Amino acid sequence: MSDLILQTIVNAVYAASYMSLIAVGLVLIFGVMGVINFAHGELYMAGAYVVVALYAESGMPFLVAVVLGLVFVGLLGLLMEISLFRPLRDNPLGGLIASIGFLLILQTTAVLGFGVRMAHIPPPTQEKIELLNGVVLTHQRLLVIIASVALLSLLYLFLHRTKYGWAMRACAQDREAAALQGISLSQVSRLAMFIGAGLAGVAGALTAPLVSPTPYMGHSVIVTAFIIIIVGGIGQLEGAIVAAILYAFVHTFVTTFFDGVIADITGLLLMLMVLVIKPTGLFGAKDRV
Repeated sequence: MSDLILQTIVNAVYAASYMSLIAVGLVLIFGVMGVINFAHGELYMAGAYVVVALYAESGMPFLVAVVLGLVFVGLLGLLMEISLFRPLRDNPLGGLIASIGFLLILQTTAVLGFGVRMAHIPPPTQEKIELLNGVVLTHQRLLVIIASVALLSLLYLFLHRTKYGWAMRACAQDREAAALQGISLSQVSRLAMFIGAGLAGVAGALTAPLVSPTPYMGHSVIVTAFIIIIVGGIGQLEGAIVAAILYAFVHTFVTTFFDGVIADITGLLLMLMVLVIKPTGLFGAKDRV
């Protein structure tokens, strides 16, 4: 039993890693732009299919495919900002509806390009690390954990140590005041969209060999991401990371000892419990990003 618990903890750390990337990307977009991007799950899916196309089908090195997945999905985010969110900047509901339309476009493109069946992607290596007797961590999952920690650390340094990061935080706290200080809202929105979308894309690219991509894999991801950002506090990056860890551990343990359906219900109950006790989420929502 102790080995099973330790293995479940290892699995939960892996789940928390990629969930944090997805949730932080969604929070960053909302915090800076005030837009609820329902297509965020499909950006995750797009990153996975970049790896399908470049690594599984074309033989490109896996890490190169992952980097290109981040860049490609980041550019998709720029396209969304320019064509959808910028014209609807003063109409949040319109932006939400437009993101749903973009979601359907990405799904249809994936179906036409790759079909509806799950794509099998062999991991770059089958090697495992034996942490304790019976407790193992595959190299692929270790890569996801390391990459997630590195990317989130770089994002923190960017937001707190660079001029553009300060500008993004200023826009998240008060867009009008930031504009009066000479900060370009359009430029900051483009940057936020590129980074937020890129984080979702790299999460999909890194986990592609572990999840068997499908065109509809974004559905469950976006639901999970919304639960996480509500639990952590809407607009709170630190809250999103803490909530992702909490949700991943709860969901993984319930899945291991019961089943996935009960785990999904437990995740929703966790969100409802937090909303009842603290409606603004664990970290509140006074200052975004």
